[in-house]
Amino acid sequence: MSAQERLTDTLYGVGWGTVRSLPEPVAVRLGRTIADVTWKRRGKGVLRLESNYARVVPDAGPERLAELSRAGMRSYLRYWMESFRLPAWSAERVAAGVDVLDLHHLHDGMAAGKGVVVALPHLANWDLAGAWLTTKLGIPFTTVAERLKPETLYDRFVAYREGLGMEVLPHSGGSAFGTLARRLRDGGLVCLVADRDLSSSGVEVDFFGETARMPAGPALLAQQTGARLLPVTLWYDDSPTMRGRVHPPVEVPGSGTRPEKTSVMTQALADAFATGIAEHPEDWHMLQRLWLKDLDPAPDPVTAPEKDRKGTS
Repeated sequence: MSAQERLTDTLYGVGWGTVRSLPEPVAVRLGRTIADVTWKRRGKGVLRLESNYARVVPDAGPERLAELSRAGMRSYLRYWMESFRLPAWSAERVAAGVDVLDLHHLHDGMAAGKGVVVALPHLANWDLAGAWLTTKLGIPFTTVAERLKPETLYDRFVAYREGLGMEVLPHSGGSAFGTLARRLRDGGLVCLVADRDLSSSGVEVDFFGETARMPAGPALLAQQTGARLLPVTLWYDDSPTMRGRVHPPVEVPGSGTRPEKTSVMTQALADAFATGIAEHPEDWHMLQRLWLKDLDPAPDPVTAPEKDRKGTS
């Protein structure tokens, strides 16, 4: 384990070990302070966030983008402060922490008995939404986690999410898809964060007018098992409660090859995600490259040296 990996693991350990014990108002203030300091330093993450917001809000000038990135960092740190504290929340606090519109789509899907795939973008706090599902609604579910380095950090995340009532499978290794399919055939629930492809072999979609890749898994699982595929978007408002919406089901097309059906369904997911992100861009925590144009090996205005960035518009 490198020194950087040890430091990262230690910091997350401090978060779950110390922040969880803070009074909520103190944790809120701490998160906002860290967010503002990080935003002022204008590091790569903040610059990437602004670059992504520029696609979402194309008519935003520099001042508006700066406002959005500051609000975005505050939202991102709210996510982390909540996540560090979630294991210490009471069932009543979790239940009161989320309010979801159009929940009948989920209930109808579960009642049909063929399983449900919920697909979400990186909006607000998907961990809190998961804890709310298991705690208030009493619906257990299975999800997938990216294998992080060091391994001890990945183990922390798995233990954290399992403590919230989730079954967590590793993204790598090749067996996750089969396990997810079995859970769905048993009438279960699968929840996947699905706005960023981790395999470099995802489905190309039009996303805010440019091409991006999103994972094929949700659409393939729905086709293979007959499960209902539901997009869900989340957002914060000025209250302690997180809001959400379950969008109408993404239907499996009646004709076409499997790749053609997968493309149509993944585009429908991207469109639902775009609706939620456009309404609440500051709650979209996408601090990584997403669009194919940004993944091109050509010099990137965010990661290029400062002297090169000054020459770009």
